[in-house]
This record gives sequence, C-alpha cells and structure tokens, in this order.
Amino acid sequence: MTKKKTGIRIDQYQRILLLIIVAYSVFVGIKNPQFVQLQTIFDIIKTSSATMIVAIGLTIVMISGGIDVSFMAIALFGSYTSIYIMIQMGINNLAFAFAVSMLIGLGLGLVNALLISWLRLPTFIITLGTQNLFHGIMTTFISAKSFGSGVLPGCLHKFGQGTLFTVSNSIGSSGLTVSIIPVLLAGLCTYLILYKTMIGRGIVAIGNSEESARRAGFSPLKVRLFVYAYSGMLAGMMGIVYAAQVNALYPNKMVGNELPVVAAVVIGGTKITGGQGKLFGTVLGVLITYLLNSTLILIGLSSSWNDLFVGCILVIAVAFTSYQERRKNRNHLIFTD
Repeated sequence: MTKKKTGIRIDQYQRILLLIIVAYSVFVGIKNPQFVQLQTIFDIIKTSSATMIVAIGLTIVMISGGIDVSFMAIALFGSYTSIYIMIQMGINNLAFAFAVSMLIGLGLGLVNALLISWLRLPTFIITLGTQNLFHGIMTTFISAKSFGSGVLPGCLHKFGQGTLFTVSNSIGSSGLTVSIIPVLLAGLCTYLILYKTMIGRGIVAIGNSEESARRAGFSPLKVRLFVYAYSGMLAGMMGIVYAAQVNALYPNKMVGNELPVVAAVVIGGTKITGGQGKLFGTVLGVLITYLLNSTLILIGLSSSWNDLFVGCILVIAVAFTSYQERRKNRNHLIFTD
C-alpha cells in the first residue's frame, strides 16, 4: 500500500525556497550584524501577516484553476464598512469587526463566483471588473473619508499593538505580534479543507480538469462558490488585521497591491493554470518577498532593487514548475508539445 501524501510534505522546490531564505539571511547577517536580532524576525512576521492571510485565500483560488485580483478591494470593503459602522454606532468590539468584515467578504466572494459561472468569462477579467465595482460602491454609497487613530475603536489599536509574549535582551525588548493568530487560524482551516475534506479534492480536481471533475461527481459551480466565498472571508479577515496594524482607516489603501501577492503565491509553487499548490510554499513565497523588502537597505541597496529580485525569483519559479510539469508528463507518456 502506498503512503498517502499530505499537504505538509516538503518537496524539492520548497527545500530550494528554504535554502534561498537561509542563504540570503546568512548573507545579510554577514553584511549587517544588526539583522541578526530576534526583533527582525518578529517585525517580518508582523508586516507579512496580513498579506499571508490573503495569499492563503488566493492559493485556494489558483489551485481551483482561477485567479482573483479583487481580494484587496474585498478586504478594504469589508474592513472599512465594519469599522465605519463601529465608529458611527460607538461599538468597541473586535469580534464584531472581524465577523462583519468576514461576512461582507463572503458575500462579495459569492458575487465573484456567480458572475464567473454565469458569464463564463476568464476569471481575471471578471475579478478585475469587480475590483473596481466593489471599491466604487464603497466610496460612493458608504463613505470616502479617512479616519485617524483618534477616531478608531480602541480594540483595534490594542489588537494591532498587542503581543503574545515579549523577549528582553541587552538591546531592548521585542514581542511576537498577536496578528500571527489569524494567520495560524487561516492556515489550519485551509489545510483541513484542502487535504481532509471532499471539497478539497474537488478544488484540486477542477483545477486539473473541470470536465473530468464533473464526470467524477464534483459540481464546478458549488466548488467555485465555496472557493471564492472562502477567499472573500479571508480577505475580510485580512482587512481588519491591516487596519489594526496601521491604526487608521483609508478609503483608497490596499487596492492596487494585488500583483505582489499573486507573485508570492506563484513563487511558492502554485501553478497559474491550477491543480497544484501547497500552503507551505505560499508561506515561503510571502516570506521571501518581505525578507527582500525589509533587508535591502541593510546591505546598502535601494528599495527599487526589490522588484528586480522578486521578478527574477518569479521567472525562475515559473520556469521550474513548468519544467517539473513537462518532466512529469513525459514520465506518464503525455506529450503536449
């Protein structure tokens, strides 16, 4: 009997990503010893936590064979609306903020799924349209005002600045942000869905071949509804985490920052055409992009080099996954070129 593979198995590509992270970290540490601090690790975790949440949701969408560029608009719509309600009604409850934002995200995700199923247009085109639609509805019918830290409910500030524990040393003290909790919850729930449920099998099956998945008994519409609704919920969660971290509410923030998240997911090994992807790879992809973004100045390079390095890694990642796919097809006597 063959041993069933699970989503936590580290494959060759993920080992390469880990090697890149370790080698680059050692290089930066040699160039600038200030990098070798616990505070640096905690800072990277904090700054990447919000992106990690939406990257996990996007991974699910891309495994199913789709793409979503509206997740930032959904995150902004959900967080802005829920916090705006809290400001207007004097509510100071973090659970309320998350619940309303995630519920709005779920609803907007369902809109995406229904439009994709009804119009049968490429998912990129549909979500590019809904990105502007959602943002326009929010700024037109809800509000387009910015709110500073003095207006936001105190629970958001407390959550954004909170730490699970603090470590003191000769330099000072550093703490692990509580923002890691939503990331862990999102990762655990997504892992269970992908690898322990029938809907997870349907997501992978539809990503590989929608017609074959349909013949196997999976409903593409139901799977797509779940995928985009779940991704929308995670986007709503991310919006609250982001607002709490910046301790302000802006009507035009986040929207337009989708491509770096897509790049991180692809760098993590998720196929653009669907059917393949792992959560641990996505985590590594996000960490690589934020590691580069936060350490270039430590080695004497400007932030403009970040796009160059991320672009190089992205091209290499796409080439590597394409090579693996061709080799796998040849081993199974499948010739597509």
